[in-house]
Amino acid sequence: MKIANSHSRRMPSDRAIIFSNFAIGYTNLRKSLKNRETIILGIESSCDDTSAAIIRGTEVLSNVTASQKIHEQYGGVVPELASRAHQKNIIPVVDVALKNANIDKSEIDAIAFTRGPGLLGSLVVGTSFAKSFAMAMDKPIIDVNRMYGHVLAHFIDEEGKDKPEFPFLCLTVSGGHTQIVLIRDYLDMEVIGSTIDDAAGEAFDKAAKLLGFPYPGGPLIDKHAKLGDPSKFTFPHPQIKDYNYSFSGLKTSILYFLQKETQKNEHFIQENLDDLCAGIQHTIVSIVLGKLKKAAKALDIKHIAIAGGVSANSGLRTALLEMGEKENWNTYIPKFEYCTDNAAMIAITGKYMLDKGLFADQSVSATARMPIPSQLNK
Repeated sequence: MKIANSHSRRMPSDRAIIFSNFAIGYTNLRKSLKNRETIILGIESSCDDTSAAIIRGTEVLSNVTASQKIHEQYGGVVPELASRAHQKNIIPVVDVALKNANIDKSEIDAIAFTRGPGLLGSLVVGTSFAKSFAMAMDKPIIDVNRMYGHVLAHFIDEEGKDKPEFPFLCLTVSGGHTQIVLIRDYLDMEVIGSTIDDAAGEAFDKAAKLLGFPYPGGPLIDKHAKLGDPSKFTFPHPQIKDYNYSFSGLKTSILYFLQKETQKNEHFIQENLDDLCAGIQHTIVSIVLGKLKKAAKALDIKHIAIAGGVSANSGLRTALLEMGEKENWNTYIPKFEYCTDNAAMIAITGKYMLDKGLFADQSVSATARMPIPSQLNK
């Protein structure tokens, strides 16, 4: 008599069961969505804002964000305090998002959440909530790269606003990232240029701190720059190859310049504040748009977008529009509420991932670093 090998009759693992149930759930979801638009709950908790949004198709029904004021006294985001605030805020924020959208939680088809990149402790709160909520409601989950979200926010329905045509370039500028992304399709993106050290948003914040502004200082530089002369004080542009950026040298040059001038006149900053802000902002904007223009010409692309927190900067928005007119570009600038981290952009990304069947299972975990792959839909 032949004795069967015990390994040949091994019981399926928990992970295999999860994937099996997941596949069945996805098939059932596709059937239920045959004649209607998907309703997705988006969760965003990558830094110091807790956000939840409800979208139906590409229409935002609600987009609620709770900001954290506690970090202002420390001059920057304190990760541990951010995590605690997310834990406190996430349930009320989701509850308000559901009520504002007039949607019952049972009507949600899937939950999309930011898996990364960002502060790990903050990401863990959003990820854990999304997984728990999905398990309790028997709903699928979609793990979103936040950088995809910034780009795809351009495809949220807005009255009177055109959506980018493929292929297009998107300059993504924030406190942690400065990238030029080539977008061939919703989930087909390639980073063709990025910062080799600090981000543009970090340069704004560091300069603001040197000028004596409270955190976050970037918007204050923007405010004062409107009243100043950008040609009065000039700062060097880094010479970096290809489409890449560097801002560490600029930060150092601003520091040394201010130290030198305040030694001569202790009131130098106060007496020249508007002009200093105008010069710093003009330099940063010129650097980021210079590489964007170079990439657009080399690739012969006429559809150009900006995204990320720094895309709310009025100097950058105005300069892009002016450059777009000169270069005969079609330019796309996001609504202010979609510039900074928000759940609507996560939900819209989740919608396009759902269309491709790109879901996660309950073993997924948050990750602080999450580069953009060449093609998410492969």
